[in-house]
Amino acid sequence: MAISDETADSRTSRPRALGERLAWLREGAGLHRRADLTELLDEAGVDRGELDRNLRDLARLNRLPGGTDASIRAIRHLVREREEVRVVDVGAGMADMALAFARHGWRTVAADNHSQVLDRARRATADEPLVEVIGGDGRALPHADDELDVSHCSLLLHHLDPGDAVAVLREMARVARHGVVINDLRRGVFPFVATGVTVALLGRCRATRVDGLRSVRRAYTLGELDELLGEAGLEVRWQSNRFMPRVVTAAVSRTSG
Repeated sequence: MAISDETADSRTSRPRALGERLAWLREGAGLHRRADLTELLDEAGVDRGELDRNLRDLARLNRLPGGTDASIRAIRHLVREREEVRVVDVGAGMADMALAFARHGWRTVAADNHSQVLDRARRATADEPLVEVIGGDGRALPHADDELDVSHCSLLLHHLDPGDAVAVLREMARVARHGVVINDLRRGVFPFVATGVTVALLGRCRATRVDGLRSVRRAYTLGELDELLGEAGLEVRWQSNRFMPRVVTAAVSRTSG
């Protein structure tokens, strides 16, 4: 009996699809320790179109629970009812969060050290006087001690090895009188699965889909984050839902009242 081309294709596609699923599961193995991986967008020579698509994807993902709204709640916890608030957003990307902070009346410095990303952030914020876009390294911010109210970073910390992460946290704490807010993924089985489903459904480019899973593997557990904060002289004052794939932490200096 002859086998149609359609049937043959179906039979050959099944093991290929199964192989892809098994590869995805293998990638999620070993979550007990932080992976030493390079994300696609951390590599040199990133295609501009892919970068634009990824930045738009991240802005879309920031609108989900655990994103921008959770960061705003954390900042409000630190500044309470203060009317004049100044925030620095470290690793600001295309400044979508900085623009959201501005809509709350907060003057925001959007800092990033990627020249192509800065170009896009400047275009996105051209009509918003409350947002200033600057080139800046989180380990050496161009601000005086306690010049700002809150330092914020989103989806940045997992890119950094522990030594650099502590250095950035210390610098963020130095320039902000009320504390720091860290919005990031946490490493674990549920975050890995949830992130995989999310980027598969909402990601519009390969970088988002690949880097989403790599980000979870590179992320710190909440216990590891506590250790990093401790080394930086900080302690947790508020945290969003600890069971979500993405958790927002507000921390203050141990010397604060």
